[in-house]
Amino acid sequence: MHQSKSLNGLLLILSSPSGGGKTTVRTRLLELVPDLYFSVSCTTRKPRVGEVDGKDYSFISPEEFERRREKNEFLEHAQVFQYSYGTPAKEIDEAIDRGQDVLLDIDTQGALQVRSQRPSVLIFILPPSLETLKGRLYSRKTDSESQIMIRLNEARRELKCILNYDYAVVNDNIDVTVEKIRSIMIAEKHRTSRQKPFIEKLQHSILKGEA
Repeated sequence: MHQSKSLNGLLLILSSPSGGGKTTVRTRLLELVPDLYFSVSCTTRKPRVGEVDGKDYSFISPEEFERRREKNEFLEHAQVFQYSYGTPAKEIDEAIDRGQDVLLDIDTQGALQVRSQRPSVLIFILPPSLETLKGRLYSRKTDSESQIMIRLNEARRELKCILNYDYAVVNDNIDVTVEKIRSIMIAEKHRTSRQKPFIEKLQHSILKGEA
């Protein structure tokens, strides 16, 4: 008897404070994990340098965002700083139903909203230290001093949510961090709760002497 390949996909959620390295981790995972589906979030903010519409985010107007929100098209939505962010529900559900693993890159507000509605695995990516986090934010050279202070205050708020997550991974080395997350994915796929139909079928066949 072979394990069924029709199991639903895994819904994996990554969160981290700004400067935690989440985007780099996400990019590397998508390069290394076959068939991993990245759910592109919608946002009302403008693209940063190097960001591609439809790949990094779907950049939409506040009016379009509100229209989609009113039609309940978002699995979760949140206000981050002065901008709105939302995760489209339809594409995620379709990918999971066809057995494809899905990766979400969202903040703590959104992650906890998703968890209340869908089975999911929450991973918080931590910086090695506050000094490292500050250094990463300053090295971007995209934010003013006041904006960096806002991001650091937001990081303190997000860090209070860590115990609501399943895993916390310190991102001191990108290769090690990515391998740890890949290991988490493998372990989660082998939970008995995720393999219940196969296990019950195997138990039944053994009891009948058909194994």
